[in-house]
Amino acid sequence: MILQSMKMAWKQLKTSKMRSFLTMLGIIIGVSSVILLVSLGKGVTDQVNSQMGDLGSNLVTVMNTSTNPNDKFTYDDVLKYKNIDGVKSISPELSGQVKATFDYKSKDLKLIGTNEQYKDARGLKLDAGRFLLPIDVEYGQKIVVIGPNVASDLFGFSDPIGEYIRVNGMPYKVVGVLKEKGESMMGSSDDQIFVPLSAAQRLLKDTNVRTFYVETDTAEDVDRVVNTLESRLSIHFNYNEADSASGETAPYQVINQQEILNAFDTISSTLTTALGAIAGISLVVGGIGIMNIMLVSVSERTREIGIRKALGAKKRDILTQFLIESIVISVVGGLVGIAIGVSGALAFGSLAGIPSGITAPTIIGAFLFSMFIGVIFGITPANKASKLRPIDALRSE
Repeated sequence: MILQSMKMAWKQLKTSKMRSFLTMLGIIIGVSSVILLVSLGKGVTDQVNSQMGDLGSNLVTVMNTSTNPNDKFTYDDVLKYKNIDGVKSISPELSGQVKATFDYKSKDLKLIGTNEQYKDARGLKLDAGRFLLPIDVEYGQKIVVIGPNVASDLFGFSDPIGEYIRVNGMPYKVVGVLKEKGESMMGSSDDQIFVPLSAAQRLLKDTNVRTFYVETDTAEDVDRVVNTLESRLSIHFNYNEADSASGETAPYQVINQQEILNAFDTISSTLTTALGAIAGISLVVGGIGIMNIMLVSVSERTREIGIRKALGAKKRDILTQFLIESIVISVVGGLVGIAIGVSGALAFGSLAGIPSGITAPTIIGAFLFSMFIGVIFGITPANKASKLRPIDALRSE
């Protein structure tokens, strides 16, 4: 009986192709929107998690946010925090804008002055040559490690290793080229150059290290290290509880990367859920469209219902027939919506350079919801059809 009802429902769809398509349009738009928006939200989350994961969950960032010129961090000040229990490495960062020149080609870019441990702390990888060494920092060697975009812009297809570029007019020997990393929340290293901290201090005429990175032995050490850092930083900057109670902003900031990642995951999940819910509204609108068309169909097929009841069809048979028709409409619309949503997520992800984020639960959930909509909004017209009296239905024009 159900199989026969499905065949009749499919025949009814093919009889009025345009009306059937317009009826399904709301379901198609709803399902495809849910899949597309939820998948893209998850894709962005996966992208950020991947980028942050490259740095590890055991990285802590310390920033000097004081506006007082006397509140400074020297390299020696930074290294004192290396003796905190659980600290694996300390990487200072002194940055500034410079002009790099090679063979009549020049490029304005960001210079990072740091030490040998910066590469691992920031998840950088070498494509050729080497990174900074302790001796480079100790003696202020005029050597430079360049990003892949810098190598391409200044040297083209030539090998830059061993060549000299001028940084603000001073010759620096290229000893390494980084692998391409692309844009991330932490910025891109592709358009940057890296020199020993002591060399950067001469170039930029600045000895104040405003940022440094602390890498802990394990992720479990992070909270303890952060507490110790904040305690010692408050002493360094002479910032006490009274200052905090008076509303004075701390002249330093300690950022736990894992907390940032957790906060982003929470925000991302909330936004993705909200987007999915908004897209789901179009499914409800599509369900209303199904109900309206099915009510019209009941009015148009009153005589058919009367004949079927006169021949022995029971109330549940008529109810099942119209309910299955609404479900078939929502199922076909759901399948088309899945195809459009998956294709759209794959295309957008490819163009934006992010993971598509398509998951089976998202597809199955959207499809089941479309079926649920078909059942809910198909009940009213199906019930109306099943309650028609045979004599009244046969009298209908």
